[in-house]
Amino acid sequence: MAISTTDRKLFLGARLKRLRRDLGLTQTRMAEDLGVSPSYLNLLERNQRPVTAQVLLRLAEAYDLDLKTLSTDPEGGGGAGLAEVFSDQMFRDLGLARHEIAEVAESAPGVSEAIVRLYRAYLDQRALTDLGAIGRPEEGASAGSSVLPSDWVRDFIQAQKNYFAELEEAADSLVAELGVEPLDFAVAARERLAKRHGITVRIVPLEVLPESVRRYDYHRKRLFLSEVLTTDGRSFALAYQLAILESGPLLDALVERAGPPDRPTRSLLKVSLANYLAAAILMPYGAFHEAAERSAYDIELVRSRFGVSFEQACHRLTTLSRPGARGVPFFMLRVDSAGNISKRFAGATFPFSRFGGTCPRWNIHTSFRTPGRIVTQIVETPDGQRYFTLSRTVARIATPYAGDDSELAIGMGCELKFAERLVYSRGIDLREPAVSAIGPACRICERPACPQRAAEPINRTLTVDDFTKSISPYPFASS
Repeated sequence: MAISTTDRKLFLGARLKRLRRDLGLTQTRMAEDLGVSPSYLNLLERNQRPVTAQVLLRLAEAYDLDLKTLSTDPEGGGGAGLAEVFSDQMFRDLGLARHEIAEVAESAPGVSEAIVRLYRAYLDQRALTDLGAIGRPEEGASAGSSVLPSDWVRDFIQAQKNYFAELEEAADSLVAELGVEPLDFAVAARERLAKRHGITVRIVPLEVLPESVRRYDYHRKRLFLSEVLTTDGRSFALAYQLAILESGPLLDALVERAGPPDRPTRSLLKVSLANYLAAAILMPYGAFHEAAERSAYDIELVRSRFGVSFEQACHRLTTLSRPGARGVPFFMLRVDSAGNISKRFAGATFPFSRFGGTCPRWNIHTSFRTPGRIVTQIVETPDGQRYFTLSRTVARIATPYAGDDSELAIGMGCELKFAERLVYSRGIDLREPAVSAIGPACRICERPACPQRAAEPINRTLTVDDFTKSISPYPFASS
């Protein structure tokens, strides 16, 4: 006899325990918040009792929680990350089932993340060896490799859902002190730097700063900005300098609390948090969230209201996770024309490939053919999830005629259920949309018959023969 969905028992012990620990609560405190006994909460965390609908509702109410956050985070050390690791050819003989991987990710997220980091270090080591950058280790020698600073910082920021309440509060306080409209920020910032910190700001020719766009001379109290910076880029540089000078102790405390493994990672994290604070200063949370909602997330309209670039506005949209005033949970990618990812943020989750590039079937790549124009697409990942995406090219700096092309592409997206809130979805049938099937990097993508496949999956066997030419240049066995 079939069991109805309403009769199924929901066991979320590991995820409930992880939530409690992330919030820094004892079982007694959480039990009080949920209106249950500590002993009953203990049973829930040990999966000896199912989580009831009443408990779920109390969780959402007590912690302003989107219940989807109880699911494993694919951008952290969750099932998607482990699935990529165990799709490697070296594990093929183990025959690991998907449900086994999901169980490990759910019950031991910390261990899962450790496995993902080890695998990433292994790939880095192998890549350097293949390129001849390092010698092959002798037998019995250690080939260990630490996590790259950029990977560690990215994972830390994503673990916080790309939202830092303390930095938002610091930004609101500074904006209140300045007391000016966003478009008047640059003038007010220059005055504050001069009067409070004795710093003068100078715009200098490209020849003076040939390899940088901003430099602060600590001894002479001068902030040099390159002439190639656009107006919004100069405003961001001023906001960054104010963030470093006036919130230095806060930034240091946040970095110390995060516990980076080494000095380079610590420095990169501080710069990343200072960039976050600078964006919050230019685009104060309350005003920015209201403008985004009122304009149906018209990025061009919002960015012009705050005097920021398209990329800066997109990045800020991924941080709108304030309890009680959440925005559409966007993800964002920045890629170059070769498909290299240089920026990746998400206010929720999206199954980015952690060990490869983006799928060529996502039109973020084709946006280079229509510079400055927004193109939309509805995509579906192998797990059946659908996302509404938009892409557009951007230029970060003014490029001299004889200079290198600085054009990049920004890809934004959200779950399809949020698309009706976006101006870009108007006129599109969201109930029965045209959908493009995409996947992770080709080496781990198992979608069959893909005409744009660049390589066979590393955990599948090629089935090329002399008598048949398939749609895909790399046909493979299904199992």
